[in-house]
Amino acid sequence: MNDKLVNLMADLNEDETIALTKKLLDSGEKPLAILDAAKEAMAVVGKRFEKGEYFIPDLMMAGEILKGISAIVKPLMESGGGEAEKKGKVLIATVEGDIHDIGTDIVTFMLEVNGYDVLNIGIDVPADVIIKNIKEFKPQVVGLSGFLTLAFDSMKKTVEKIEAEGLRKDIKIMIGGGQIDEEIRKYTKADAYGKDAVAAVQLSRQWIGA
Repeated sequence: MNDKLVNLMADLNEDETIALTKKLLDSGEKPLAILDAAKEAMAVVGKRFEKGEYFIPDLMMAGEILKGISAIVKPLMESGGGEAEKKGKVLIATVEGDIHDIGTDIVTFMLEVNGYDVLNIGIDVPADVIIKNIKEFKPQVVGLSGFLTLAFDSMKKTVEKIEAEGLRKDIKIMIGGGQIDEEIRKYTKADAYGKDAVAAVQLSRQWIGA
């Protein structure tokens, strides 16, 4: 039955995916099994995107389906005492000047699925707001996202302001989105870049040690 869920989600059949999710949970399926199926489906979506079979609107659709599944499954996980088992805190933001949230939604979901306490503060976020949230939320990892090339300068300025505030020694900074590569990582002075949500989880696990 979970294979059917993977296929429905990968084929972007939103209504059928949500209906089957509810049916599986009602029949006793574990929430984590549902999330594992969602991760598998997202891997398929990613491969189809890389091959040119899917495009940005398809990724947006996959993100919406993820949100729907997350809304159903997360309360069940939390009621089971999931909050006490959080592995660490990760702050996520799309930097100032960029309004893309496809990647951050997927990264947020994947980190939460893997047991991290995630604060996603949205799109077009100025450095000062990111710093304010770092001080309040106290994350071990900060993820900065940007799909547009103009976001690179915003990332650089944000990292510089984090350093100026004396916060850099307490956190690790990862960047992602669009055409991010090692050269951009060096330019922004981030600690690492991730090509996808799986990389974001791996980096968080490596840095937090959970």
